[in-house]
Amino acid sequence: MEELTALATRYFDIAVDYLSRPAVLYQLGMIAVMFLPSWLLSNRVEPRLEERARTIKGMPGVLRVVVAFLRRLEWLFFVILLGVTYLLTSLVAWPESNYLIYAAMLLSCAWLLINVFSHAIRSRFIGRLFAVAIWVFVAASILDVADDVAEILDSIGFSIGDLRLSVLSVLKAVVFIGILLWVAFGAGNFLDRRIQSVNELTPSLRVLLGKIMRIALIVLAVMIAMQSLDIDLTALTVLSGAIGVGIGFGLQKVVSNFISGIIILLDQSIKPGDTIELGQTFGWIRELRARFVSVVTRDGREYLIPNEDFITTQVINWSFTDSYVRLDVPFGVAYDSDPHEVTRLAIEAAASVDRVDGDRNRPVCWMTEFGDSSLNFKLRFWINDPQNGLTNIRGTVLLALWDTLKENGIKIPFPHREVIMKSPVTVMSQQTQADT
Repeated sequence: MEELTALATRYFDIAVDYLSRPAVLYQLGMIAVMFLPSWLLSNRVEPRLEERARTIKGMPGVLRVVVAFLRRLEWLFFVILLGVTYLLTSLVAWPESNYLIYAAMLLSCAWLLINVFSHAIRSRFIGRLFAVAIWVFVAASILDVADDVAEILDSIGFSIGDLRLSVLSVLKAVVFIGILLWVAFGAGNFLDRRIQSVNELTPSLRVLLGKIMRIALIVLAVMIAMQSLDIDLTALTVLSGAIGVGIGFGLQKVVSNFISGIIILLDQSIKPGDTIELGQTFGWIRELRARFVSVVTRDGREYLIPNEDFITTQVINWSFTDSYVRLDVPFGVAYDSDPHEVTRLAIEAAASVDRVDGDRNRPVCWMTEFGDSSLNFKLRFWINDPQNGLTNIRGTVLLALWDTLKENGIKIPFPHREVIMKSPVTVMSQQTQADT
C-alpha cells in the first residue's frame, strides 16, 4: 500500500509540473477550441448521411456499424482538425513542443475506431465495457505509462493458498476469456446455421448437434483461457467445491430443465414445427432452447414453457408421427327430419370445405342418440394441417352444415319445456294485491 501511495504521489507531482508549463497550456487550449467546429460540422452532416445509410437492406450488422460511425462523426472531424493543427504547429515551430496535440489526435482516433467496432457486440453493456478496457490499454501505451499502470494494478490483490489474484490478472483473464467466448459464440452460431441447413438431418437432431457444438466451443474456450493465463485450478478445488454445492441447490430447476431438454432432443418427442397441446396451451413449436420450449399460439402469443413440463406432464402432439388428424362436430336436428337424408347432407357439407380431406378418408356422419329435443348426430372428418387451427375449421364446417340444412328445410331445434301445475292458480283480489 505504501508503494502504491508513493507511486500515485510521484505521478501527481509529474502531472502538476507538466500542466504548469506554458507550452502545455497552449496545446490544451488548441485542443479545446478544435472540438467546437467538429461538433458543429457533425450536426450538419450526420443526419443526411444516416438517412442514406438507412437504405441499406439485408445487412443489419453492417448497418449497425455504419450508423455507429456516423453518430460519432464529431470525433472524426476532431481527429482531422487535430492533425491539421499538429502539422501547422510543426511548420511554424510554435509552441516548442506539440506532443500533447499529437497524443490527443492518436487517443481520439483510437477511441473512434474502438467505439465503432465495439458495436459489433450485440450486448451494449459488454460492448461499452470492451471499448473502455481496450481504450485504456491503448491510451496507456500511447502515453508510455503501460508498465507503471500494470505495476499499480498488479500490486492490488490477495492470495488464496498458493494462488495470488491481482487486479491485473483478473483484468487479463476477463478480457482474454471474453474474447475467446465471443469467438466461440460466433463460431457456434455459424456452425449452427450450417447444421440447420442440412435437410438430411431431422429437426431434433439439427437442434441437438447445434447445442452440442456451442457447449463444446464454450468449454474449449474457457480451458484455453485458463491454460494460457497459467491459472492453477487445483488451488481453487476447495472453493469451487463449496460454490458447486451452493449452485447445485440454487440451480436445481435449471439443471433439471437442461437435462430434460437433452432428453427431448434425443427421443424426438417434440421438434420445431410440431403442433402441440399442453394444458390450456395449443400452438406450434417455434424453437427448442436449453431451458425452455418456445410455443406460438394462434393469437400470436409466444409461451416459454420449461422443458421439464414436457417430460413430467401429458403432452398432445398433433403431428408426432403424422399431422393427419380427425375432428368431431356434434349437432342435432328436429324429430320430423329424415335421419338418412340428414346424414347424406352433413357429409356433403363437410366435403365442401377446402381444408377437409375428402380423398384419403371421406367424412362420415353417425346418428348417436334420441335426444330430449332432437335427433343427435356426430360428423367426423379429417384434416392434415392442424397447425392452421382447429377451432376455425370446426366453425367453417358448422357454417357449411347450417347452410346445407337450411336450404333443404331441415330445422335445428332448441329445447322446449312444459310446466304442469298440480294445484289451480288462484287470482288474488285487488285489495290483497294492494296490501302486499
